[in-house]
Amino acid sequence: MALSHYMYTPRSTSDIKTFRLRIDTDDPLFRGKKKLKMTGRELSDIPKVIFQIHELEILDLSPERESCLNYKLLAVPRGICKLTNLNVLILDTNELRELPEEICQLVNLESMALSNNSLDHLPKGFDNLQKLRSLHLANNEFEDFPPYICLLENLEFLDMSDNELTTLPGSISNLKNLHTLLLFLNKLPALPDSICDMEELHCLWIGSNNINRLPQNFGKLRNLDWNETYTSSVMDGNPLTYPPIEICRQGIPAIDRFLTSSTLNGPKLVNNNTWAKT
Repeated sequence: MALSHYMYTPRSTSDIKTFRLRIDTDDPLFRGKKKLKMTGRELSDIPKVIFQIHELEILDLSPERESCLNYKLLAVPRGICKLTNLNVLILDTNELRELPEEICQLVNLESMALSNNSLDHLPKGFDNLQKLRSLHLANNEFEDFPPYICLLENLEFLDMSDNELTTLPGSISNLKNLHTLLLFLNKLPALPDSICDMEELHCLWIGSNNINRLPQNFGKLRNLDWNETYTSSVMDGNPLTYPPIEICRQGIPAIDRFLTSSTLNGPKLVNNNTWAKT
């Protein structure tokens, strides 16, 4: 679906003042930041004057309550590129099928929330957002992992759970600062060997995929904390046989022992496509 072209209608100075009076600096999540939230009918017809409030640092265009879900954003206005001081952009739970390339001009963005939409790709130039540390893309329609993401070297948090991903690129290891990677509820048959080089990972959720075998060097991910914070989202729901799910549930040290031992002794395939040490 093509992006809508928004017509800019003149608004009075008093309209701008009204929106400036709505700026919140007391949100406990963004203490001291200048935040503006659009609600209800405003989401179906974004007032264009807000793109003249250049001091905005947080813009929330996500419906909150069930009563507001009749009003959603169908397209992101191209004029959003004028808000060059934005640090946080929240676009969750709308009906977005694509993003305008103008969004890639928001080079001061540190966090972007795009979950619960209908996105299947990111716009060309998305890798311009080099200050991004947090990116939420859960519950969309991605079949291919967006290559631009692998160029966001400062990214620390990435949520691509509940999509249709069938593969991860080896270049995901470029994300050297990533500490949280959420990939549960996808269609991944395997993980690339390069994921074992992402030694800053503390949280990796890959449950409910089609993974039956972990990379041989998976034990290198020693910062993964599964012993005390293990949940079903980590590994369960995969047809894992190497190592068996019972080993995986014991955490990285047990996985490392199994894989190391299998390397030394040589694994062999036994009944039901399961692996055993010789």
